[in-house]
Amino acid sequence: MNQNKEYIFNFVEGEMLLIDKPLEWTSFDVVKSLRIFLKKTYNLKKLKVGHAGTLDPLATGLLILCTGKMTKQIDSFQGMDKVYIGQMTLGATTASFDKETKADQLFPIDKLHIDDLNQASLKFKGEIEQVPPVYSAIKVDGKRAYKSARKDKDVKMKSRKVTVHEFDLLNFTPPHLNFSVKCSKGTYIRSLVNDFGKALNNGAYLSELRRTKIGDYSVNDAITIDDFKQKIISQLPNDLSANAE
Repeated sequence: MNQNKEYIFNFVEGEMLLIDKPLEWTSFDVVKSLRIFLKKTYNLKKLKVGHAGTLDPLATGLLILCTGKMTKQIDSFQGMDKVYIGQMTLGATTASFDKETKADQLFPIDKLHIDDLNQASLKFKGEIEQVPPVYSAIKVDGKRAYKSARKDKDVKMKSRKVTVHEFDLLNFTPPHLNFSVKCSKGTYIRSLVNDFGKALNNGAYLSELRRTKIGDYSVNDAITIDDFKQKIISQLPNDLSANAE
């Protein structure tokens, strides 16, 4: 019995988990899946689980989850700088600034040169003004912006100041441009890509994104959802293992 309480104590008192979010999962999907799993596994009526910084469904990579009393530390994790690697597609724009919606404008890219791309990227280093995508979880008039956008309602997004510490272009294989970004809390990479396209007098949308770091925490130290669950099950005492089946 004491051993059971020790296992429960860890998650109720608080754990910080590094999860590698899969493609097409929302951040809340991850939270919900692990909360249900942990409650069932340890026979808990209640368990706080939260994440420290949203990743879009079409993005993968590092998601920090906190359980129990550790959820009080979420704000400190959210305030840390983030690092991403990604790919943008030049020559087109979409309403969502990524692949969630279809292209709404097309542009020729035959005259785009890597020197032009590098020059344009310099405009997005340091403190910049940025307007978040309408297809985002930001609340506008009490409603999630993306819910209104998907109903074709007009959504007015306010600009914000963010800091881009690094914006490096890695390679250009038209129409795809790979890049890496280190930025402050609240930076939308989709908006950065959309604005980058405008700076070229062209268009661009985000086609791939992976978060690799939050502060000093790396996705290399993260675990997939399935592997996390299997790891927990493998460590359970016999009288708790049946709950996880």
